[in-house]
Amino acid sequence: MGDLGQLAGPILLFAVFIIFFIVLPQRKKIKQEKNFDSGLKKGDKVVTKSGLHGKILELNSDGTCILETGAGKMKFERTAISIELSKAQNKSVVTK
Repeated sequence: MGDLGQLAGPILLFAVFIIFFIVLPQRKKIKQEKNFDSGLKKGDKVVTKSGLHGKILELNSDGTCILETGAGKMKFERTAISIELSKAQNKSVVTK
């Protein structure tokens, strides 16, 4: 029982570390991504993860969207959208 008692402290500390520094931040990130995805609407100016700038023309129910870019219209997965420029520009104007 003595050996088990000595191991219980470090194991408990390790479990708390895993929960607070790995699991909870990951849940928060997933929730933010869902809120971002559901907050997109037609007309928003966005940047994809590959760096392509465009404006949303259509949001399809199958998880894709049509972006209008300088090269024409392109179809992307919603998950490929990285930043919404409209909100990002508004935040930078307010803070200046």
